[in-house]
Amino acid sequence: MHDSFDSADAPADASGGSAARGGFASQEQTYTNPILDTDFPDPAVIRAPDGYWYSYATQTLRDGQWINIQVARSHDLVRWEQLGDALPEKPEWAQETQDFWAPSVICDGSTYFMYYSATPDFCHVHERGHALAIATSDSPAGPFVDMGMPLLLGAGFEYIDPMAFDDPATGKRLLYWGSGFQPIKVQELAADRMSFATGSEPVDLVWPNPVQGAFPRLVEAAWVIRHDEHYYLFYSGDNCCGPDAEYGVMVARSKSATGPFETLEQAKGVPHSLMLHKNGRWLAPGHNCVVEDKAGQLWMLYHAIDRDRPRQRQEDEINSRRILLIDPIEWRDGWPHIGTPSGKPRKAPAT
Repeated sequence: MHDSFDSADAPADASGGSAARGGFASQEQTYTNPILDTDFPDPAVIRAPDGYWYSYATQTLRDGQWINIQVARSHDLVRWEQLGDALPEKPEWAQETQDFWAPSVICDGSTYFMYYSATPDFCHVHERGHALAIATSDSPAGPFVDMGMPLLLGAGFEYIDPMAFDDPATGKRLLYWGSGFQPIKVQELAADRMSFATGSEPVDLVWPNPVQGAFPRLVEAAWVIRHDEHYYLFYSGDNCCGPDAEYGVMVARSKSATGPFETLEQAKGVPHSLMLHKNGRWLAPGHNCVVEDKAGQLWMLYHAIDRDRPRQRQEDEINSRRILLIDPIEWRDGWPHIGTPSGKPRKAPAT
């Protein structure tokens, strides 16, 4: 059974957070997409010791106010309570811009590390570039405080979409990022997680299509998991937003977290390695994260554009309204599969 979720039903929140309308688990433990029917792009989810799942997302304009990095929490992965801004203070090097996106959070001891993308006030080249940044907090809800300088800064869209991952096999702390029209990369982080390991170098993992104008022209939004004997690298492309949005989730796998990776297209001939793509209602599904429920089932949370309401405002033709969806991952001959976003009631995660 599916019903709406009103803010009055939300768990108490000292920060004054509110719950947005979306599908949720009822007594029959089902849900219906979307699970958060509000602009919530580029979701990344972690489970915190307090029992909540926390989801972080790209900036949004809400009630006339900018939220730099969105954060929401849930007990069951399908009812989400919005908590406000995880990064309420802009970093010193990005005071004049309003461009913060694609956060990824990882916990080490009592410290939460947020890796995110931002547009700085300055750049060492004529073209304004983008940066990878790090902020920390002692709470999964924030506030996170930037470390005071970008981790990486360059021209174009090379330094975007970070994802922190601890390799269970080697114990190495890794950071994936990229890539615009460059390959997605990975590099080992130092023990402090605030810099790269001495002597480490970035490694190229997957590339855009080398044929000019062919899909995908760009790849981005890396998310890595280890499942059975392989590491799976999920990534998205091509264009995320606007009237020409053509986005989907692709996948590659490797026996090592740092590659080399074989794409689904190389292994099985699946066109463009797509394991999640658009359908009649949901356009441009992508920029995913993956979590495991209590029963061991893997779930993909991702954003998509509702064709019935594609924009925040009617006059806004560029910035799409990207809302939060969830679907279980199926396994076919050692490869993950979803197909297209679900639109009917489904069994909810076991949490």
